[in-house]
Amino acid sequence: MSAPVSTVNDAIQAALATVNDPEIRRPITELGMVRSAEIGEDGVVRVELLLTVAGCPLKDKLRSDITDAVGAVAGVAGVEVIFGVMSPEQRQALQTKLRGGATEEPVIPFAQPGSRTRVYAVASGKGGVGKSSVTVNLAASLAARGLSVGVVDADIYGHSVPRMLGADGRPTRVEDMIMPPQSHGVKVISIGMFTAGNAAVVWRGPMLHRALQQFLADVYWGDLDVLLLDLPPGTGDVAISLAQLLPNAEILVVTTPQAAAAEVAERAGAISLQTHQRVVGVIENMSWLELPDGSRMEVFGAGGGQTVADSLTRTIGAQVPLLGQVPLDTRVREAGDEGNPIVLAEPDSPAAKALNQVADRLALRRESLLGKPLGLKPAGR
Repeated sequence: MSAPVSTVNDAIQAALATVNDPEIRRPITELGMVRSAEIGEDGVVRVELLLTVAGCPLKDKLRSDITDAVGAVAGVAGVEVIFGVMSPEQRQALQTKLRGGATEEPVIPFAQPGSRTRVYAVASGKGGVGKSSVTVNLAASLAARGLSVGVVDADIYGHSVPRMLGADGRPTRVEDMIMPPQSHGVKVISIGMFTAGNAAVVWRGPMLHRALQQFLADVYWGDLDVLLLDLPPGTGDVAISLAQLLPNAEILVVTTPQAAAAEVAERAGAISLQTHQRVVGVIENMSWLELPDGSRMEVFGAGGGQTVADSLTRTIGAQVPLLGQVPLDTRVREAGDEGNPIVLAEPDSPAAKALNQVADRLALRRESLLGKPLGLKPAGR
């Protein structure tokens, strides 16, 4: 005896509720994407799904996930997914839902007092020290631990994060909100996703500030555990804008062992005196080259990372640790060119182990009692 139609329909709805939108990572039923789901006399379920945009790049994944979920329901002989497109009113309702009912000008969620997202700004005094490689590998390593991670490629002129993370998708727009592409479990946004080909970006300060503001406020990041920002080298407009937009961001300074690089890196860290941000630590990249016989060749000298950490400790008046030393390894570059960070591609390599150790330290949250009720009550008289 077959199950009652109402029971089957309830099971179909329950199955659809297990399917998440690949970009928003919330159930399609909760997002109002399921227009109808009906089972015919032939046992075939016809699901009409409303996409946010007609050219949704993840249409095939949605079809596959819905087919797998609904096809597993007892009494279902087949699944047919019919795609439609949301109306402007439906997209506006979705945007309002994602923003928690807020309809006014979007705010930066990471700058709000209740935000529990750890924000790390990865900075360097000069270019060529491997700052972007460090950023993407830390992001991939943190995401591999099960954390929700996002990366803002704030190096507007020298954007390279999408290639290094293998994020070749384009952002999807829902009214005034942007859905960021994901790769290796990391959400990422970059100006390179909005330019044609390899076109150069020629902007001055106000445009840079507005771009960073849009990346932080207009992109739907969801509930992130960690947000990493890959800053341009130096202490220019973007660093100043970041301090205004995200005053709670902590600074990670990347340098090489070379004395000249270390001197410049100190300036990048010392900007915290003016912006009142915390320097969480220093990462020394390209520390040495491990030779086949087990010895080390210090290609760029030695001691630069510790020098920067000690100098910033004295200048700032607070402990700035050397978080790690990452060996020079051609596989880091090769993995980045292939869009597969070395912490994932070759986790047992010396460079990957060093980067994973830094990620271990960053994954630990420093709890604050600021604004938290302690549950204390005055003693009775």
